Amino acid sequence: MEAQPVPADHDGRFVAGFTCFAGRPNVGKSTLMNALVGTKVAITSSRPQTTRRVIRGIVRRPDAELVIIDTPGLHRPRTLLGERLDSLVRSTLGEVDVIGLCVPASERVGPGDKYLAIELARHPSTPVVAIVTKTDQVAAEQVASQLAAVAGLGDWADIVPVSAVTGFQLDVLTDVLVRFLPPGRPLYPDGELTDEPEQQLVAELIREAILDGVRDELPHSIAVVVEEMAPREGRSDIIDVLAVMYVERPSQKAIVIGAKGARLKQVGSAARRQIEALLGSHVYLDLRIKVAKDWQRDPRQLRRLGFHD
Repeated sequence: MEAQPVPADHDGRFVAGFTCFAGRPNVGKSTLMNALVGTKVAITSSRPQTTRRVIRGIVRRPDAELVIIDTPGLHRPRTLLGERLDSLVRSTLGEVDVIGLCVPASERVGPGDKYLAIELARHPSTPVVAIVTKTDQVAAEQVASQLAAVAGLGDWADIVPVSAVTGFQLDVLTDVLVRFLPPGRPLYPDGELTDEPEQQLVAELIREAILDGVRDELPHSIAVVVEEMAPREGRSDIIDVLAVMYVERPSQKAIVIGAKGARLKQVGSAARRQIEALLGSHVYLDLRIKVAKDWQRDPRQLRRLGFHD
């Protein structure tokens, strides 16, 4: 079933509120949020469980302000970090005006999707819109089949197939989500696209650069902290950034550094380009790497790295 565009209000009413994208890891939640916002506010990767924080992206139009909350994918946690991320998602689900359940068109509906449908049914007062993502990756017949399969998962307020890559039906999805927002004033200043602090965005861009091409065992073992970020004294056109990458074992440190430091240099160059685009300034990036043994399982180290209870 395909959602029909919802006409905008003509009585001068303005609505504002929150939606949360939920779904299994790696179903396109962050990519979809970036596409709707119109700029990159969340990092993306082909690696599952890339998102570790609640990130807000803001979609603003004359009749509405839609704040999209991108969350880590729900999964069975295997570490203390996983448990905290899982708790973060569950608390977010209970605080939004409408939930968007993302299911990719390119994968069969499986146990993870059914588990999520049951979880979302525990929030009966919050409408859930099922979003079939990645429709650009499959034929129209498979999209239709997936829409039918998703419809059988639960009692959805609507079902919308989209593609964040081609822009297919992104305007329709926005209309549908806006329909469930309450009347109110804008929640953020005009022109603001996210409430993520710049230093956190920079740390995430560095982590994204590391995730691009590293071995399978490494992504969840990496954390990045920006320790210093400021314009260079006497040079307002250059921003100095000191960032530390934390891994759990010396062998992982060797992977990130690479032969004769080649991998670390590649990561630094890729991250610096993204950071310069974000900040609109030349950047000198000082990247360091340290071992924090088993930090994903250590409450003290989790707090130090910004993952609070």
